[in-house]
Amino acid sequence: MKRVSLVLSASIFFMSCNQQGSEPKVATEEVMNKDSHDNFQWETEQFADLRILRYQIEGWDNLSLKQKELVYYLTQAGLSGRDITWDQYYRHNLEIRNALEAIVKNYNGDKESEDWKNFMTYTKRVWFSNGIHHHYSNAKMKPGFEKAYFEQLLSESNTSLSAEATDVLFNDKDMKKVSKDSDQDLLLASAVNFYDPDITEEEAIAFYKKQIDPNTKTPISYGLNSKLVRAEDGSIKEVKWSAEGMYGSAITEIIGWLEKAQGVAENEAQGKALGILIDYYKTGDLKKWDEYNIAWVEATEGDIDYINSFIEVYDDPLGYKATYETVVQIKDFDASKKMAVISDNIQYFEDNSPIMNEHKKPNVKGVTYKMVNVAGEAGATTPSTPIGVNLPNANWIRAEHGSKSVSLANIEHAYEEAKGAGFLEEFTFTKEELERAKKYAGNSSKMHTALHEVVGHASGKLNDGVGTPKETLRNYASTLEEGRADLVALYYIMDPKLMEMGLIDTMEVGKAEYDNYIRNGLMLQLRRLEVGEIIEEDHMRNRQLVAKWAYETGKEDNIIEKKTLDGKTYFVINDYDKLREIFGDQLREIQRIKSEGDYEAGKKLVETYGVQVDPAIHKEVLARTEKLHIAPYNGFIQPELKPVMEGDSITDIEVNYPTDFTQQMLMYGEKYSFLK
Repeated sequence: MKRVSLVLSASIFFMSCNQQGSEPKVATEEVMNKDSHDNFQWETEQFADLRILRYQIEGWDNLSLKQKELVYYLTQAGLSGRDITWDQYYRHNLEIRNALEAIVKNYNGDKESEDWKNFMTYTKRVWFSNGIHHHYSNAKMKPGFEKAYFEQLLSESNTSLSAEATDVLFNDKDMKKVSKDSDQDLLLASAVNFYDPDITEEEAIAFYKKQIDPNTKTPISYGLNSKLVRAEDGSIKEVKWSAEGMYGSAITEIIGWLEKAQGVAENEAQGKALGILIDYYKTGDLKKWDEYNIAWVEATEGDIDYINSFIEVYDDPLGYKATYETVVQIKDFDASKKMAVISDNIQYFEDNSPIMNEHKKPNVKGVTYKMVNVAGEAGATTPSTPIGVNLPNANWIRAEHGSKSVSLANIEHAYEEAKGAGFLEEFTFTKEELERAKKYAGNSSKMHTALHEVVGHASGKLNDGVGTPKETLRNYASTLEEGRADLVALYYIMDPKLMEMGLIDTMEVGKAEYDNYIRNGLMLQLRRLEVGEIIEEDHMRNRQLVAKWAYETGKEDNIIEKKTLDGKTYFVINDYDKLREIFGDQLREIQRIKSEGDYEAGKKLVETYGVQVDPAIHKEVLARTEKLHIAPYNGFIQPELKPVMEGDSITDIEVNYPTDFTQQMLMYGEKYSFLK
């Protein structure tokens, strides 16, 4: 998969925060409209395991009116499809959201009680996750109030909710949005709404096996934009997501805004790509989707770009169906110019990779890399956002036409601005490690993201005749792909060539990233789990897989040493060069698994190193991090773009920075609800 989520980097996650469950500090959106960078309010509130942050649209005033219009239309297109993500995540999500929002708006009872506070916390968690399952763990979230109280709220707010949807909030059904447990039927164990609830894993795989042409070198993305349903006669069929099919009312709205965007496109290539995307939304034709991706990846000129449609397959346990998401982005010129050296030297990285020669691309094509500033997100990318993206996902398009990689600079900057203190002091073993992290971890994290996205996902090739990873590696494909890209980044971040390229000033940057990755993979990220849970999210699995595998591999030579001081555990790197060699060996093996489609080897790696949690370490991490009062997950209130009108003409687009998460969610529910 081609998305980087925010790693639990100590450089980013030592953040100050409010008390859990606190109300927003400011309840208006207009007051922050003209805030300078110095007094901008980066954090607004914290509740449960979540923090709500804000980001600024850097460079907005440098855009022309036409460019501002383009950004506005693209953001409106994105928001018009947000209901799709909610419905994809769970079949009852939309009606539950409607009921929760009606209660928030209409309930006039006691709002000082613990029950009401717990209700608001639960509601905000549902908003944050785009549904009733946790955005990261996939576990169904438990309300902190009784069913009787909820029914009272419904009654006193003059709203209703079906008995089935009401019951599911409080019962033990549909407990996992996405299950990765290979010992269960992956579909029957998953609540995600890509398949009718009674369709089995075996039935779905058989359905697509009949469709897939094993001989083509340019396969379409089978099943990407459809739901599998059971017909009245018991057979299985696809229902396409298109203007004339499922989600048609929302998609029609998306198309309308995309047509406006096409009318103010920066250049012919950009306009052409938008036109093909519109045709794809109208028809649902997956060949048109490939045509669009080729046009999009080749449209490299201009200051504005976007991601829009059904793209990533993390949320399908079988890896076929994609969740709706959008990102609208503005090029960061200075940062992009500096970092372009990575894509300019992409063949160096491929040629000098430790992977087998037969798995290397002789000619890596069309890789572009930009640092961008986000102007708006919708669907699966918000409130919790990636910090880097590499697309398209189709291996053959990447090989023949190239790819686009972006790092979301203003998102990373917002995390940096919102940081506090605590994690480094708690989890670094030596003063040297602490000082190195303070000095270099911010730079090392950005470099890791860039190498992961630009080099990692663009590297390597499949053997002739081997199916796509979702066919061969199935439920382990995403974990292994993220691990592969991470290992590329880890291997090269300690390459002296980066200093020659002017990307880093010292190899201490690479050491800081090694320290952080091992610290995070073996310990820090465990704070995201409750006691007794295993790791199921792909990025978390990948990080533990790489770190634990490296630790076990280097045990004999004490390359990574487990130390205990004052009852606290630390993992300390004793030999960075030998650890780099281990990372290279790991990369070689995971690339082999992907290139050859070796399911059993991939399964063994993930299940051995990536899934199970050391219970003693886990309890220790929870105890050590609890006292820091820093929520493990972060998400964003989106800026709001508002046209300034003179008659029927737009004369400017203003940017407002809302500060109230609840008010934004209610506004979205009123303005962008196109699925009933």
